[in-house]
Amino acid sequence: MKSIHLIHRPNHRPNHRPIRRPLRAALAVLAVAAVPAAAVAVPAVADATTTTCPTGWGSLPEASTYRGLGQLTNVRTGRHDCFDRIVFDVRGKPSWFRVHYVPNVYTSGQGALVPLRGGAKLEIILSVPTYDDAGHSTYNPANIDELTNVSGFRTFRQVAYAGSFEGETAIGLGVRARLPFRVFTLTGTNNTSRIVVDVAHTW
Repeated sequence: MKSIHLIHRPNHRPNHRPIRRPLRAALAVLAVAAVPAAAVAVPAVADATTTTCPTGWGSLPEASTYRGLGQLTNVRTGRHDCFDRIVFDVRGKPSWFRVHYVPNVYTSGQGALVPLRGGAKLEIILSVPTYDDAGHSTYNPANIDELTNVSGFRTFRQVAYAGSFEGETAIGLGVRARLPFRVFTLTGTNNTSRIVVDVAHTW
């Protein structure tokens, strides 16, 4: 029987006799000095910090086909120039996921409301439980309401654990607004993988 994890809530030179300059040269110097500063053209300097952000993302639901089963071992977040990122570390192959905007996120099994900060909410469902086949915990967050510290992030507002039930784990992600996102998986070494969700800063 599958385990169920429910939650509650310088030098000096000698002087020399001056050299007399021709009158024409002196007039030329005076002519240059008389040019207004505004008339001197200044070449434009390119902004070397300009970042080209990826395009083509949307806000409609994303889901994968079944690709294997593993266990969730960690949740991490990071900031990038164009988006905020959340990474789910998995022991095993990349697994099925579903990510979509919802009015509210509820806990798996119990159906209790998961309060989330932000103008929009993403529900992330992963077919990776937080326990192994023997029922031993593989991911046990200290604070289920704040899985990671996202203070100072441009898009993320809160990451909360919504439970693990019948082989699936639910995560609530509060974001600033309904912004475009993408989801993909990466295969690591030693039978590990990652599920990555990026949410853009702007449209």
